[in-house]
Amino acid sequence: MSRIDIRHAHSLPKAKARKAVEDVAKKLAEKFEMDYGWEGDTLNFSRSGVDGHIALEPEELHVHAKLGFLTAMFKDPIENEIKRVLKEKF
Repeated sequence: MSRIDIRHAHSLPKAKARKAVEDVAKKLAEKFEMDYGWEGDTLNFSRSGVDGHIALEPEELHVHAKLGFLTAMFKDPIENEIKRVLKEKF
């Protein structure tokens, strides 16, 4: 099983950071057909072959995802898209 583990610093107030994480989730949902939902300050996302979360911390985001066997072949494009969108929003 392959994993994605990204830490991304931010300096946004909590409400703006939460909105930005929501925007990231929407883009990922559109591009990769993922479902997502909030549980406290953690946005969980999943689809067949992918299970992960984005933890919203005061000065950092932590993105963690487990990729199934077939999805692991697309690890680099998924990881690059997450990094691109995080950079754009934060």
